Amino acid sequence: MPGPGFAVIDLETTGLFPGGHDRIVELAVVHVDDHGLITGRWETLLNPGRDLGPQQIHGIRSADILDAPSFAEVVPQLVELLAGRVPVSHNARFDSGFLFAELEAAGVELWQRPEFLCTMLLARDYLPGSGRALADCCDAFDIPLEGAHRASVDALATASLLSAYMAADPNTSLWFEALERASAFGWPPVPDVVVTHAWCARPEAVAEITAATFLERITRKLPEFAGPAEQSEYLAMLDRALIDRHISATEAHALVALAEELGIDRSTVVGLHRRYFDDLTAVAWADGELTEAELADLVAVADLLDIPTGAIGTATDASRWVAASASADSSAHRFALAPGDLVVLTGEMSLPRSAIELELVSRGYTPWPAVTKKVALVVAADPDSLSGKARKARDYGIPVVGESALWGLLGT
Repeated sequence: MPGPGFAVIDLETTGLFPGGHDRIVELAVVHVDDHGLITGRWETLLNPGRDLGPQQIHGIRSADILDAPSFAEVVPQLVELLAGRVPVSHNARFDSGFLFAELEAAGVELWQRPEFLCTMLLARDYLPGSGRALADCCDAFDIPLEGAHRASVDALATASLLSAYMAADPNTSLWFEALERASAFGWPPVPDVVVTHAWCARPEAVAEITAATFLERITRKLPEFAGPAEQSEYLAMLDRALIDRHISATEAHALVALAEELGIDRSTVVGLHRRYFDDLTAVAWADGELTEAELADLVAVADLLDIPTGAIGTATDASRWVAASASADSSAHRFALAPGDLVVLTGEMSLPRSAIELELVSRGYTPWPAVTKKVALVVAADPDSLSGKARKARDYGIPVVGESALWGLLGT
């Protein structure tokens, strides 16, 4: 058989409609030679510049794609991986539709389009009577498919399925003719693009972000010129970040950027984190009692800010804090919604948006369609969301929290 072989492609996307608002968020390519042997694998997350759509399906978090390349940045290498090869997908109509839409949006002029092979359609010939889903086809050949809806997993399974088809019918003209067409197809020139992000595979494990993950990015400064005003500004941003007792990747980036902008030293930031924790402890003791819920809250904040274990023990010592809390501002570090506050929702929540809006109205708050400076809170399906609403909220300094944090604020 002529030609280098096949390029098996799998994508994860924000939705079902290419060429419009939906985008590719993960891409994998697997090379298969003309004998059906797998010879190479590549994968990357992609930053779509918008929210990630049904995250419960593809499992990609906004934090994962903050440093991922855009589709335009991967086009040069992607076209190299496809050149001269037969493109293959399971449900090629879907994958090719998104791929061609993204290529054209990136400036690749596809006057002609390469012809895909579809392992789903080929199942009619090689697996008559079997289901058409990738899992069904893989089961028929005992091909492992663990972690489906990850592009690299699905692409490898599809490549193995293609190899099984080829082994079952090695002499058919189907493979030869497809390779001939691919060899004759000429990809158009690729526009020049400044590549600022390398290909970025999805992380294997999800680790919670704490202060330890971003403190090393804050410069040590000698001498430091930041004063009380700058420190208060940092504490205010920290307070917004901890409303939901979670530090998102976006919030970690913002805290580092603010510390650098204000000229705050790393050691000062550590001290500010301890000061924040001590103030929170004083507020918890303001009524002379530390409840289990308040202690759990202090432990959660201590874990996020990497407060020494000994400080948590000290926080339970009533003799140390009751007197100090007498002058504490009981509203400090306690974000709360006020009646009539405007609340904006963005992204696909676990509940229908209409149901959440009805709950907000029943509690006396006002669901709002757009982000303005008058909005009190933005609730996102993912706190690191790249939706236009979330980006605008961060520009205005409006807190962005997840859905679970909203229920916490509402006391449900």
